[in-house]
Order: sequence, then structure tokens, then C-alpha cells
Amino acid sequence: MNNVIVSCASCNKKNRIPADKQYLKPKCGHCKAPISMTNQGIPVELGDQDFHDFVKQAPLPVMVDFFSPTCGPCQTMLPIVSTMARENVYKFIIAKVDTSKNQQIASFFNIRGVPSFMFFRNGRLIDQITGAVPKNVLEQKLRSL
Repeated sequence: MNNVIVSCASCNKKNRIPADKQYLKPKCGHCKAPISMTNQGIPVELGDQDFHDFVKQAPLPVMVDFFSPTCGPCQTMLPIVSTMARENVYKFIIAKVDTSKNQQIASFFNIRGVPSFMFFRNGRLIDQITGAVPKNVLEQKLRSL
């Protein structure tokens, strides 16, 4: 699981926030002050073992980017997905699944082409988009959730 290091605005101590907990409004481990994750979020890395549980328990709508590190269009979408995670940490959960390492989950959802984006709400698949698309298309789909 990936982490983000965030400095506390109150005491300036660095805090390691697990990506899968960043939307839960974390507090500083030293002074207990709330830590703002605004403009600091990162995509949550999911895999075969934790995908279903994470999506089912997510309190916010989830967009999952199914990608491959060797895919050109996926690499084009990488900065867009990262920006969306940074900008929307308290509105949506942005996650990603490397299909070359997590073939079970890719097979479960019948992923044939990457990048593929799946949109979940309350643990249920609502919609999906296959292929590289502009950022506003993804944001519009998330807002509709």
C-alpha cells in the first residue's frame, strides 16, 4: 500500500498517511491536530486481495483506473489521474490497479483494454469508460455519481 508524507500545519512534524486512509480526515500523530490533505492526495493502489473489500467499504464514490505500465495511453493518463486524486481527496476516491500484476481482478471485470476506468458507488459498479479520455470527462462522470 502506498503512503503520502504530510507535514502538520500546527507542529510541523511529518506524518505518514496511508493512501487508503487519506480521505478519512487524518490527525497528526504528535499533536493530534487535523491534517489537511487538500492538494496532497494520491491514488490508492489496489490489488487482487484488497480490491473488493476496499470498494465495498468506501464511504465516497470510487473511480478505479485499470492500467498497465507498458501502455502508452495509460502513461498519458497517469498525470491526469494523479491530479484528480490530489484535487478531490474529500469528494472522491481515486484508485488504480496494475493489470499486469493483478490479473485476477482484471479478469473478474473482463478488462480487455487499458486504460479502463470503472466508477463505483456504495460498492456497486455504476459505469465504465475504456480508453484515454480528457480529464473533464472523468470528472463529469464522478460528479454524476
